[in-house]
Amino acid sequence: MADASTDPGIPGHRSAGRYLWWLIVSQRWRVLCGATLGSLWMVALMLPPYVLSRAIDDGLTPGRTATLLGWSAVLLAVGALNAWLAIMRHRTMTRVRMDASIRTVRALVAQTMRLGAALPRKVTAGEVVTIGIGDVAVISQTLTITGPGVGAVLAYAVVAVLLLNVSPLLAATVLLGVPLLAVLVGPLLGRLAGVETRYREQQSGLAARLTDLVGGLRVLNGLGGKDVFAARYRHDSQSLRAEGYRVGAVASWIQALGVGLPTLFLAAVTWLAARMAAQGTITVGELVAVYGYTATLVAPVTFLIEGGYDLTRGLVAARRVVRFLGLEPDSVRPEAVRKDSVRPESAEPGSVRPKTLRLDSAEPDSVATGSATADPVDGPEERGTRDGAGPEMAAVLRDPVSGVEVLPGSLTALAGGRPAASAAVLDRLGGFADSAATWGAVRLDEVALARLRDRILVADNEADLFAGTLREVVSGRRDRTEEAIHRALHTAMAQDIVHGLPDGLDSAVEARGRNLSGGQRQRLRLVRALLADPEVLLAVEPTSAVDAHTEAGIAARLHTARAGRTTVVTSTSPLLLDRADTVYYLVDGQVAAVGSHRELLAGEPGYRRLVSRGEDDGEGRSESGNEGQGDADAADSALTPSAISAPRTPATQDGVR
Repeated sequence: MADASTDPGIPGHRSAGRYLWWLIVSQRWRVLCGATLGSLWMVALMLPPYVLSRAIDDGLTPGRTATLLGWSAVLLAVGALNAWLAIMRHRTMTRVRMDASIRTVRALVAQTMRLGAALPRKVTAGEVVTIGIGDVAVISQTLTITGPGVGAVLAYAVVAVLLLNVSPLLAATVLLGVPLLAVLVGPLLGRLAGVETRYREQQSGLAARLTDLVGGLRVLNGLGGKDVFAARYRHDSQSLRAEGYRVGAVASWIQALGVGLPTLFLAAVTWLAARMAAQGTITVGELVAVYGYTATLVAPVTFLIEGGYDLTRGLVAARRVVRFLGLEPDSVRPEAVRKDSVRPESAEPGSVRPKTLRLDSAEPDSVATGSATADPVDGPEERGTRDGAGPEMAAVLRDPVSGVEVLPGSLTALAGGRPAASAAVLDRLGGFADSAATWGAVRLDEVALARLRDRILVADNEADLFAGTLREVVSGRRDRTEEAIHRALHTAMAQDIVHGLPDGLDSAVEARGRNLSGGQRQRLRLVRALLADPEVLLAVEPTSAVDAHTEAGIAARLHTARAGRTTVVTSTSPLLLDRADTVYYLVDGQVAAVGSHRELLAGEPGYRRLVSRGEDDGEGRSESGNEGQGDADAADSALTPSAISAPRTPATQDGVR
């Protein structure tokens, strides 16, 4: 199964049928092996009745003990062969199903990464959860028809030929009876498709509501609205249960008919054969053979009916997967993303804004080193490459909407009374929002998305932390050396987090970092961004949840750690602003003034009021006594008189972040 785990391939998602066919041809040799083993197993099931009939007719005669023992030995060998074929068939089909599951999951994850920030605007979280948990399993089960399903058809033909040698009447009964069973079940399969589709749609909607309810539980409690949402969830849950009963009713009829109709058919054929044996038309051995053939045929017929059931459900599930894979990002990048392609390598699950998938993917081996020596407006680095990779060298980032220009190799800060407006600037500079932003002489929307994510990283201050060890959480998609991890921990003033956990870097971190405090989560997000070592780092409020002492240390160390590389932060903290090479003062998302922190304090009353309002000394922003454990010298070096006199605005201003 290494093929599925390393490369999911390119799924065809023009239709549900094409998608299922893609899953088959992606592992064609394994499917062919499963179909062969399934067919041999089904056909081999018909051998025991034949051998038994010969043993009765030829061996149950006085003086023919050797013949009886010979046929008994053959019967034993056939049984052993059937057992081996059954084991190998089941093992192979399990691999087929697992391959389909892994391939679908990887395609879904890759598409999720490709959609990025557009994901929550195009599909609900509940829809993604329902597809990932329910539909994937249904689709994989559908591939069972490639094994026993194919074998069932061959077994049906073999039984008809064997019965033709016994009695044309019995053969005609079987040939006509089995299609009749399919006709009786057919209408139920059509009804199942309808109720199953409605059930899946309601299930995804309910999952989305549950996600919203859990995510906003504290807010709902504070507003007194928890009971209202809980009542609405109960109502929707009851509706889903009623729809589930309808699905269960249809499914139970199909499964009951799948077992009951073949049994009734067996009784009818056995009765007819018994009448013929009583009349002397067939021998006793042939009667036993007919019973064995028909009894064994129950399994293939059941597989055929269940195969139709699985195929119906699989098409419903595949339609939902196809619909998801057909979604396109907000803007099409010059990498010419095909509608039937998925690019799993184009992003890294590193930094995710709540309800907005944002993926940190910058890697040190794929970026150019910035330079802080000069403004490269007229230099050769302005030339963009023709392959959509962006400027060949470090260049100025410009956002014409706000007027912000970021010089390469510098630490730039954006300070504004509306945190959402400042974050919107980073969204445009990071390519997460459609705009006319440029990077040197190249428009950002002309840069291949994969290359843009490799070189520019947007680190949100509320990005999700995925479950795993602390080492995995901060390392992202690549293994990091101990030295690099500890260097990033030092820069983010996060060594105390490692020391406070029982197993250090190997300690478990729960999903969304639930076992960590708010300030710890924020510092780990910064560690993760620093380890990615992007050419351009755009950080949204990177110190909003830490105390003043820790913040001062981070500000000093961040400037040193990112020396020579482009860094932009949004903040109203004087401790961070004082360390910036350039500060842009934004009013309603537009540049009102630009300069150093001290220059703006002296010359811009609005800026002075902005950075001086809020708590007097950062109290209320600390986290349960576990902050402020960093390097005191670094912290003290950041506490300049101007910084101390101007504490910054809390990050939750306007209720945005």
